[in-house]
Amino acid sequence: MKFVTSILNRRAVMALAAASMLAGVMHSAPVSAADVTIPIIVKDTTSFYWQIVLAGARKAGKDLGVNVPELGAQAETDVNGQISILENAVAGNPAAVVIAPTEAKALGKPIDEAAAKVKVIGIDSGADSKAFTSFLTTDNVQGGRVAADGLAAAIGAANGGKVEGKVALITALPGAGSLEQRAQGFKEQLKAKYPGLELIADKYADGQATTGLNIATDLITANPDLKGIFASNLIMAQGVGQAIAENKLAGKVGLIGFDSDEKLIKFLNDGVISGLVVQDPYRMGYDGIKTALAASKGEKVEANVDTGANLVTKANMKEPKIDALLNPKLN
Repeated sequence: MKFVTSILNRRAVMALAAASMLAGVMHSAPVSAADVTIPIIVKDTTSFYWQIVLAGARKAGKDLGVNVPELGAQAETDVNGQISILENAVAGNPAAVVIAPTEAKALGKPIDEAAAKVKVIGIDSGADSKAFTSFLTTDNVQGGRVAADGLAAAIGAANGGKVEGKVALITALPGAGSLEQRAQGFKEQLKAKYPGLELIADKYADGQATTGLNIATDLITANPDLKGIFASNLIMAQGVGQAIAENKLAGKVGLIGFDSDEKLIKFLNDGVISGLVVQDPYRMGYDGIKTALAASKGEKVEANVDTGANLVTKANMKEPKIDALLNPKLN
């Protein structure tokens, strides 16, 4: 009886050891890319610009075999909504998170907390956090300088080569890192290169195109000698472009916008908009996911990546490189 019991005990020990070895093998097996989830959180899922970002992320997910939940609030003003989305995404234990922070100060602490649990990749706009594993964005200060150069060229072309007169800056929202940097670059470039241009108004809106329309209309009414406006994001460019069109000032008041959609491209073709500073949102989305996957595997990634900005005018909009930026594939 003792002999039988001994045999049974040995068999039990051997079975347990085999199970332990199998578990160890299963535990150490590499996780396939298909098992990896990397959510991307944008500022506003309804905006054409952010749809391009999501399209790039979606393509990266397909190419890399990664599950990419596409998340974001319904408006860039919904800061608390984005914070909740980030917290919920991290609670799902993803491999990494890609986020475009809506507001620099408010998102700082939530990103710090998220980064204590997962790798966080930032795109487009910064936050008051040093916890990003990598940050991919346009050099927005340089983008503001490009806008100033474009506006100066438009004013010169409309005024016999004279680059002088009153100009205005309209920013969609206060506190957004990318927008503040564009404003900084624009103002620095005016001061450094164009002493004949006088910045008479530096206005903030509430993120709505109709507010941009109203601010621009008021500026035009109060300053009939206004020579140019820089509207520093897509929504503001829509509103200000509408004001220029309604007041029949195409070619008389220069307008530089930032980013593009069908409406802004039509404004550009019609001469309502003088130029658009166009980023590469598709690349931000694609490379954001690609970088996040690499970081989740422990691979070394660049801390900062400049995804570029280009001035688009009616003269160059048909060039292959520019056309690809204006007409990205969304599927």
